[in-house]
Amino acid sequence: MINFQIPAEDIAAIRYERFHHPHPHVQNKMEVLLLKSEDLPHHQIARIADVCENTVRTYLEQYRRGGINALKELHFYKPESLLNAHRNSLASYFQAHPPRTLKEAGFLIAQWTGVQRGVTQVREFFLREGLKRRKTAAIPAKADPDKQAAFRLQKLEPRLEEAKTGGRTVLFVDAAHFVLAPFLGWVWSKVRVFVRAPSGRQRFNVLGALHAITHELFTVTNDSYINAQSVCLLLRKIKERFEGPITLVLDNAKYQRCALVQELAAVLDIELLFLPPYSPNLNLIERLWKYTKAGCLYNRYYADFAAFSGAITHFLNALPTQHTQNLDSLLTLNFQTFDKKTILLAA
Repeated sequence: MINFQIPAEDIAAIRYERFHHPHPHVQNKMEVLLLKSEDLPHHQIARIADVCENTVRTYLEQYRRGGINALKELHFYKPESLLNAHRNSLASYFQAHPPRTLKEAGFLIAQWTGVQRGVTQVREFFLREGLKRRKTAAIPAKADPDKQAAFRLQKLEPRLEEAKTGGRTVLFVDAAHFVLAPFLGWVWSKVRVFVRAPSGRQRFNVLGALHAITHELFTVTNDSYINAQSVCLLLRKIKERFEGPITLVLDNAKYQRCALVQELAAVLDIELLFLPPYSPNLNLIERLWKYTKAGCLYNRYYADFAAFSGAITHFLNALPTQHTQNLDSLLTLNFQTFDKKTILLAA
């Protein structure tokens, strides 16, 4: 048994650290020392502190040699991963060539380093390096990130800044073609759920213009085709509603670039700002079409075309009253941009 006297000044410090030290392991050490100061036998100290007698002796020996400061030292064994020697090269490679599965990544790691690691260990290594499981997104094959960046900085953002101060009206234009067919999505269910598929392939076409700031929506709809006459009708609707400079941001569809549309836009003093080719990510209204599909089409069955088109029309009409909060968070003027380094090359 280790016998020594604990000075009164140390006992006061021990009582304080017993409750105030941030680490519970050190608190436990102080409890052992405090019980020792009461001249309790080691077996009772071990039972009260919930440790073994050898641990009691270890703590007392640490105190005898180094005082209270020695008990505050923590020397936990922390093994170092064998992958740390390769972490920079592995992280750089996997960032440039994302693996599809952790099993695949483990196989590649074993090939290059000779270190065998299971799925759990590979996951932990990836998380430490900031690599997470992310869903890929599609980008048109012919999209040019440099042209998109130049358009956004030189043309789009200056007009949006004017719109924020009320000096210009900016609207994003695009057509959505909703086909009477099942829109399948995810649900929470114990068993697989089936959605009835209506017969026919009728289309409900919506040509829309979305106000960049207020999110007011103007539409021209039909069940045939969107053409230049549809665009001209939309232009007249917009001109009747707004005064001052007006800019429409739209894609390069032929019925929007044709002479008829451009001549009418010039007469109405409406600027047509055409997006770079293959740039749906810069058209704000694209987000609204996705929101519409999720809100009234996914996992829904409509028995006929009238019910189908009516549901879409009702949903779009309800946007200003029932969906303002969602639209404010969805339709921010932060546009997705692409870095060439983040685009996967062909296999």
